Amino acid sequence: MSRRSRAVRDPLTGRVERPPAPVPPDRLAAIAAELRTLAPAWSGAPAWERRAETLARFGAAVERDEELLAALVADTGRVAESLMERQAVAGLIARCVRQAPALLAPPPERPASLPGPPGGPRVVVTGDAVPYELVGVIGPWNFPLLLGLIDAVPALAAGCAVLVKPSEVTPRFIEPLARLVPDGLPLRIVEGDGETGAALVELVDAVAFTGSVPTGSQVARAAARAFVPAFLELGGKDPAIVLDGADLDRAASAILWGGTANAGQSCQSIERVYVARAVHDAFLARLAREAAGVRLTCEGGPIGPIIDPEQADVIAAHLADATAKGAVTHTGGRIERHGGGHWCRPTVLSEVDHSMLVMTEETFGPVLPVMAVDGPGEAVALANDSAYGLSAAVFAGSEEAALAVAARLRAGAVSVNDASLTAFVHDGEKHAFGLSGLGGSRMGAASIARFLRRRAFLVNRSTAADPWWHASEE
Repeated sequence: MSRRSRAVRDPLTGRVERPPAPVPPDRLAAIAAELRTLAPAWSGAPAWERRAETLARFGAAVERDEELLAALVADTGRVAESLMERQAVAGLIARCVRQAPALLAPPPERPASLPGPPGGPRVVVTGDAVPYELVGVIGPWNFPLLLGLIDAVPALAAGCAVLVKPSEVTPRFIEPLARLVPDGLPLRIVEGDGETGAALVELVDAVAFTGSVPTGSQVARAAARAFVPAFLELGGKDPAIVLDGADLDRAASAILWGGTANAGQSCQSIERVYVARAVHDAFLARLAREAAGVRLTCEGGPIGPIIDPEQADVIAAHLADATAKGAVTHTGGRIERHGGGHWCRPTVLSEVDHSMLVMTEETFGPVLPVMAVDGPGEAVALANDSAYGLSAAVFAGSEEAALAVAARLRAGAVSVNDASLTAFVHDGEKHAFGLSGLGGSRMGAASIARFLRRRAFLVNRSTAADPWWHASEE
C-alpha cells in the first residue's frame, strides 16, 4: 500500500492527463469522523423501508447517469464492459435490498438447551444484529465502479457507513459517482493512493479489499495491527477443463469470452485450459480460429486496451517466458502500441506446461494457454496445482460428469458448461481457496451478513435459583 502515486493516464493514448490528487490525511480523517456521525441515524432508521428507498434511489441514479458512464469509459478505455458494469451495480443494489430484511430481523425466540434436571432454569434465546459503524473499501482499477461498490453496497444494506478508496489508476469516475449519493446515505468516495489506503485501514472498523495478492497481504497485516476484520478478494489463475464428450464449439466460444472479456483484466478470467487429449487438437483449432477473428476496439472490435501500463509489462514477460520455454503461439502473442495505448490481441498458446509463468502466475491479460491432459484425473490435479483458487469452469458431455469433476476442484465457484458465470451470477455464496481471498463470501446473503455482528440475549424467565449457583449455607 506504500507504492508511490502514479499519474492519471488515458489508457487509449497513454497521455498523462494530470498528476495524482490523493486526499490529504487530515481530510481523510475528517471524512471518516463525519461518516461516524451519520452512522447511528442510518443503522437506527425507524423503518428498513427508508433505508431501502435511499439505496434504490442511488441505484436508479447510477443506472441512468451518462456523466458517470463517460468517466468510467475514460478511466478504462472500454465501452461495452462499462455499460455492463453500470447495470451490474443496479442489480447488486436490488439484490441487497431484497436480501437484507431477513438478515436484519431478530431471530425467533427459542428455548435454550441446558443440562440439568427437568424443570430447571427456563432460559430463552433471542438476539439482534449490530452493524460495524464504519467500513473501509479499497477497490481495483479493472472494474472500478462495480468492484468499488460490490462490498460497499452490502455494508450499507447492513447499516454501516462506508468510505471507499478506488484505485489511483482510475479516479475519473469518483466525482460523478459522489454527486449521485443521496442525502442521508453514509457513503463517501475519495481519491487516493497506497498511502491513503494504509491510512484508511487505521480509521475504520472493518476493511474490504479487492486487488493483488501482494497488496492484499499488506492490507491484511495492517488490519491485524489495527485489530479490525479484513475481507480480501485477491488474484486468480482460473482453470477451464474440457472433457472428452463436451460440446467443443460451445466450450471454445465460452472459454474465449471468459479469457478475453475486458482484455482478460478480471480476477475470474480463464487463464489456463486443460483439454482431454482425444479432443485437444479439434478444440485448439476451434479456439484459435475464433480468437483470430476477434479485433481490438480501436479496430471496431470488443477487446479494449490494457488499462494499467504496468500490467502490459507483466503480460509481455509471461509471453516471452512461454515462448522461450517452447510454447507455440497461434494468435496474438505480443503487446501492441496503437495511439499510444497498450493492447494485446486474444492470444492462444499450445505446448505449454507448468514450468511457464502463463500457467502458474496471474497474467491478467487476454491469454489462453491450452494443455493436453490424459483424462479427468490429470486435469483436476493440474487445475489444483496452483496457489490460487478463485473460480473455474468444466465442460463435459453431461451435467453429472461435469459436476463430478467440479466437486474435486479447489475453487470457490465452478461454472458448468459455461465460463466466468460469477461475473453475472452473484446469488451463490462462495469462498476463495488458497491465495485468492480471505473472509466471508461477497456473494449471496453472506455478503451482507459479514458486516453484522450477532448479539445473543439469554433471558431467564424462571424465579428459581440456577442449579449451578453456590448453594446457600443458611
